[in-house]
Amino acid sequence: MKFKVERHEHPNLPKYPTDEFSLAKRFAEALKDEMPDLVKAAVLFGSSARHPGVLEHDIDVLLIIDDLTLKLTPEVIEAYRVITEHTAAKVSKRLHITAMKISSFWEYVRNGDPVVINVLRDGIPLYDVGFFEPVQFLLRRGRIRPTRESIHTYMARAPIALQHSRDMLLQATMGLYWACIDAAHAALMSHGEVPQTPQHVPDMLDETFVKQKKLEAKSVTVLRHLFDVSKMIEHHEIFSVGGEEYARYAQQAKEFVDRMQRLVR
Repeated sequence: MKFKVERHEHPNLPKYPTDEFSLAKRFAEALKDEMPDLVKAAVLFGSSARHPGVLEHDIDVLLIIDDLTLKLTPEVIEAYRVITEHTAAKVSKRLHITAMKISSFWEYVRNGDPVVINVLRDGIPLYDVGFFEPVQFLLRRGRIRPTRESIHTYMARAPIALQHSRDMLLQATMGLYWACIDAAHAALMSHGEVPQTPQHVPDMLDETFVKQKKLEAKSVTVLRHLFDVSKMIEHHEIFSVGGEEYARYAQQAKEFVDRMQRLVR
């Protein structure tokens, strides 16, 4: 008597368009034939599941690499990169491949880290030697929980990210000033003037254009103000720039650059 067992369809399969699953599966099968000892799992995950209906986005595939029994020498890593890129290119240009060492995977699982939890929640194993699906099963049963260390790690990163975003706005504001300086230099040079240091540019614009009634005085006022703001940022007298404030500076800078372009023409 033959014992027959019916295999369940993976619960995440309906989240992915059939063509994307087929392409990802074809890539995983080809890679398994090329590097069976190195690649221990290939998982389809990402934007397809989170944004259904969006056409022609990347097909995200995670490859979990064995760093426990194999030595990942520079030569092995280079061979892996070449074979992976070549295999993906033969299947589809839409494939976006991410690699993770198996030791990192288990560390993320142990900590309940969102990086892996999201892959486990939405992913479909295309090729698996037998560890990804059991972990996925445990997640669906609520058996994987974030550790206290993982919670503290993410909370500690949040203020750093906030400070980084504030620093980026400061740098972006200084970038607006330098965009205006470059445009002003171009306008002055187009009228035969040799620009001096940035702090002297407003005076040169005033002499060359405003007094000749070729430029409105408010443009020079804008440049002087952006110079003052830039210097205060540089000397740490301004520690943050708000979103509305930056938007106002950006609009002023755009109008200034447009006005310089008209002078050049």
